[in-house]
Amino acid sequence: MIPPLQPGSPTHGPRRTTRREFLGAATVGAAFGWAGCNAAPRFTGAIVGPDRALGHRLRDRDLPPPESSERHDVVILGGGIAGLAAARSLALRGLRDVVLLELEPETGGNSRSGINAVSAHPWGAHYLPLPGAQANEVRQLLAELGVVTGFDAQARPIYREEYLCHDPAERLFVHGRWQEGLIPQLGLDPGERDQVSAFLQRMEAFRHQSGADGRPAFAIPVDRSSQDPMLLDLDRITMARWMDREGFQAAPLRRYVNYCCRDDFGAGIDRVSAWAGIHYFAARSGVAANAPTHSVLTWPEGNGWLAARLREPVPAGQIRSGHAVFGIRHDDRGAEIDVFDAAKNRSLRIECRALIAAIPRFVYRRVHGLPPDPHLHYPPWMVANLTLDSRPESRGMPLCWDNVIDGSDGLGYVDAGHQSLFPHPRRTVLTYYRPLDSADPATARAEALKADWSHWCDLTLDDLSVAHPDLRRRIEHLDVQVWGHGMIAPAPGFIWGHRPAALTQREGVVYFAHSDMSGISLFEEAYTRGLHAADAVFQQLQTTA
Repeated sequence: MIPPLQPGSPTHGPRRTTRREFLGAATVGAAFGWAGCNAAPRFTGAIVGPDRALGHRLRDRDLPPPESSERHDVVILGGGIAGLAAARSLALRGLRDVVLLELEPETGGNSRSGINAVSAHPWGAHYLPLPGAQANEVRQLLAELGVVTGFDAQARPIYREEYLCHDPAERLFVHGRWQEGLIPQLGLDPGERDQVSAFLQRMEAFRHQSGADGRPAFAIPVDRSSQDPMLLDLDRITMARWMDREGFQAAPLRRYVNYCCRDDFGAGIDRVSAWAGIHYFAARSGVAANAPTHSVLTWPEGNGWLAARLREPVPAGQIRSGHAVFGIRHDDRGAEIDVFDAAKNRSLRIECRALIAAIPRFVYRRVHGLPPDPHLHYPPWMVANLTLDSRPESRGMPLCWDNVIDGSDGLGYVDAGHQSLFPHPRRTVLTYYRPLDSADPATARAEALKADWSHWCDLTLDDLSVAHPDLRRRIEHLDVQVWGHGMIAPAPGFIWGHRPAALTQREGVVYFAHSDMSGISLFEEAYTRGLHAADAVFQQLQTTA
């Protein structure tokens, strides 16, 4: 859940996602653990998050026809990071006739967060690595938000200390105890150690490599990476096949790389392209005057802090939550959108001069009446927030911000209280992440939607109790959110084959702005896409005024 460090760093960590295969319906049930709670829980909680009933009405077209109409200069579909970035940019330029439509009760998308009496906590993305030189739009944003307070004599950013992840940052539970860092160190034989070292050296070489066109081999945003055909060929094979080809067979190393791919993409090394897998390790190039290169920026609410800052300049009346778009038509003169207002139980039609579609492409295709694109895969996720009356016991390394169990089907948890400025807080909130990748996304999604709260409690606690046998007696509350469609998964051939032709083209007055246009779901990708869509829309309005 945190990006990899350079070889020789004291710890070495990843960030986000995975999936595997089911062998049939019976296996699916077993894998999801269809058993009630092991015992009646002594804690409270619920399944929270998206309005499933509204989502089903939208899917089934069970919505009334429009009964009124409006007209605006710009409509933005989607209140995730891309949509908020576009809305903020237009607001700062003084454009007021803008409406942002969001299906859910709150904006933020995969960066949504929550808060209770103990702590704010994330429901999705929970950190931002130090942005590199290619991500200049994000670096500028951080300066505008006061996250960057100045620069040193070498022009390196100085970051606010309270926003840099505090030590200790990460640990791994392996062989019955916690070790520092996320790469397995305990119990490795000499051959395994040599493979781990060789792999890290290869990733470091990729990080410094340039293509024949002089551009970085791997960059963020993705489209600023080299177009050297020899590098792009890595997108044709899986990460597992590349590791096989290069002789990286050590089981502890493959578990680590599999974790990294699951953590960032919701899919493991057997389903993610080698280009995407290597990008995870090689694309980060941020530096700081007051922190190591591998540092990350984080807050108790994760990237919900950034989503809130993007929202601040946007006039409140421009954001309409609980609005489900169910029809889009457009030509070169404008667009019209049919939208259902859940609070008022009525539909309306909105006409606009320009439309920013900051929604996943599969959603856009559905509401635009297009057939599904078989290249688009969005595996489901489950996230649980556990409120504890005291911190769990640990053997070895003490509680860190990022805590991972070696070989687990989950991705471990982050400690929301880690960034607290209060000394030695007793109570805290642990945010547990689990990609549901043991089946194809459609099957996993259908099974996940059948599960009740007690099922998710068992799944979470059975996993974490391996490292924390005392966990059940410390829980006060456990809430769960199921993301039916998480982030896009970059299968072989998608990023440099299907994606440029199918996902990045403007359609008349429709400008696309979503991280799935990059093939990798990162804050930097979403923010940059939203910002550039706003630039294009503003230019269009200026020239057609």
